[in-house]
Amino acid sequence: MPTSLVVYISFDGHAREAMTFYQSVFGGELTIATFADFGIPDAPADGVMHSELRAEGFTVMGADAFGEPAEGWGSTRVHAAFMSDELDRVSGFYDRFVERGSEVVQPLEKQVWGDLYGELTDPWGVAWMFNIAAPGGWAQSGA
Repeated sequence: MPTSLVVYISFDGHAREAMTFYQSVFGGELTIATFADFGIPDAPADGVMHSELRAEGFTVMGADAFGEPAEGWGSTRVHAAFMSDELDRVSGFYDRFVERGSEVVQPLEKQVWGDLYGELTDPWGVAWMFNIAAPGGWAQSGA
């Protein structure tokens, strides 16, 4: 999978409703995975852990921000998200952000869905997400 940069939106419990709305506007194929699908404790089972709308020419992703205080996600509801299977390229981006003073929010490490994932905030307050697909992992399957 080539590296892509997509919009990733955090919602306060309305991800399914919002993403379904976006699909009605843009068309395309919508996939939704719940917290229960990944066995995530302390989150509503039917809450959206990850959703992805692939429309012609672009992708919109979103999730419910359960477990995070509103002030934590409210100022950064939209993230720039790298999605890739190019380990060296994308981990290099992550490392260079950190070397240049970005704050690590989530270290780049293996997650429950099988991919490497990390998150940081750059010196200007922009939130960045990095997801590097494991061979045959969730991000590569588009599940």
